[in-house]
Amino acid sequence: MRLVIFDIDGTLTQTMKADEECFVRSLAEVCGFAEVNSDWSRYKHATDFGVFREIHEVRTGRLPSPSETSRFRQHFVALLARASSEAAFAAVTGAPLLLSRLDGSEQYRVALATGAWRDSARLKMASAGLSYDDYPAASSDDAFDRESIIRLSMKRAAERYGGLGRTVYVGDGVWDARACRSVSIPFVGIGTGSRATRLSAEGAVCVFPDFSDTELFLSSVYEITNVA
Repeated sequence: MRLVIFDIDGTLTQTMKADEECFVRSLAEVCGFAEVNSDWSRYKHATDFGVFREIHEVRTGRLPSPSETSRFRQHFVALLARASSEAAFAAVTGAPLLLSRLDGSEQYRVALATGAWRDSARLKMASAGLSYDDYPAASSDDAFDRESIIRLSMKRAAERYGGLGRTVYVGDGVWDARACRSVSIPFVGIGTGSRATRLSAEGAVCVFPDFSDTELFLSSVYEITNVA
């Protein structure tokens, strides 16, 4: 039984732009932090919790308290909810069909490992017509580093599904590729243009623009997990 773990933003949902805008706006409105660098690859941990912690510590000289984190998080999710009510978020092309194929397969199982907080991930997937709660998952609620999030997703998948064989992670960020190297699992990238080039340079076994060619994606994952 092969396990396919998916990131969410930019991988299953087309929400990178909205997520970035709401995150940066929340930093300004809740914390008063202006002129934030939104190149998340430059942060030590490219997760909601990790980025918020790092920016808060740099700007104030201390880590945020639980109440400060909660206040920021609630404002951020409220902005995302408002954005999704104005225009529903879209799934990445082919993602709904691919998940349906994997769900109906005897060879594969699906899990989620996202750097987003759980309530924002659930909201974005629901807006795009997908269900976060259908799968074992780990998020920024569980850890601020992506490696721990991936490991916990694998653990929860094993607990739900029983014995699992090879695992592959699918994501769109260089931070995904780096985390997979640390966890020692193969990484499949989702991206086009310069992003695709960068993902390949970071060690992606292969890179797809989206999931429009379901058969090619599944055959590639099969081959990767056979040799991994």
